[in-house]
Amino acid sequence: MTIQTRHVDYKDGHKTCEAYVAWDDAGSGPRPGVLVSHAWRGRSEFDNEQARRLAAAGYVGFALDLYGKGVTGSSNEENSRLMQPFMKDRAMLADCLHTAHAEMRELPEVDAARTAAIGFCFGGLCVLDLARSGAELAGVVSFHGLLKPNGLANEAPFTAKVLVLHGWDDPLAPPDEVLALGRELSERQCDWQLHAYGNTRHAFTNPQANDVANGLVYRPLAAGRAFALADLFLVNLFE
Repeated sequence: MTIQTRHVDYKDGHKTCEAYVAWDDAGSGPRPGVLVSHAWRGRSEFDNEQARRLAAAGYVGFALDLYGKGVTGSSNEENSRLMQPFMKDRAMLADCLHTAHAEMRELPEVDAARTAAIGFCFGGLCVLDLARSGAELAGVVSFHGLLKPNGLANEAPFTAKVLVLHGWDDPLAPPDEVLALGRELSERQCDWQLHAYGNTRHAFTNPQANDVANGLVYRPLAAGRAFALADLFLVNLFE
């Protein structure tokens, strides 16, 4: 097994974005593609590592880029400035996510009929919005995602299955928002599941999360459980 990687430039409106793609060259023929949607900082080495991890499991990992080639934040203030336009215009966000999904489906390594998406923090909200928008993918996994509804007229049933992996003590998405998401998914006839981890806060899968004051804390026990469930979810999607 040899994991291959490359960067892929693609156009999103007037800006050029740069995705990071990983796949195992030991396989032959197209295989399922899985988007990796980044947190508020922008595409980082954490997201690239997730793409490589997916490649080792037999998928094509595609770490997308919402902000534009080379654009990342270096502080909470910069991160917030980059994220806020997408939070304020969720229709624009959905369009950008569809662009990345379409780009991934065009890759020769990817079976365009078998795709999924995972996302972390802001990226968790992104993949939920991708599912809300009716994108043609098998399922999405939100890791400690933001859960606020998009405020758009979403009335059609979900076609994507949904797995939500959440820290119960996450200050950015408290229990009332978790329950509201459950109601939304049920009302839209979604095949969904939720796993909440006690004594667990935001960003619990990220070893670099060490901002106790803002509730961002790495928790290896919850991270291990969450990744195991996500791996099983993807296997079941494509079996």
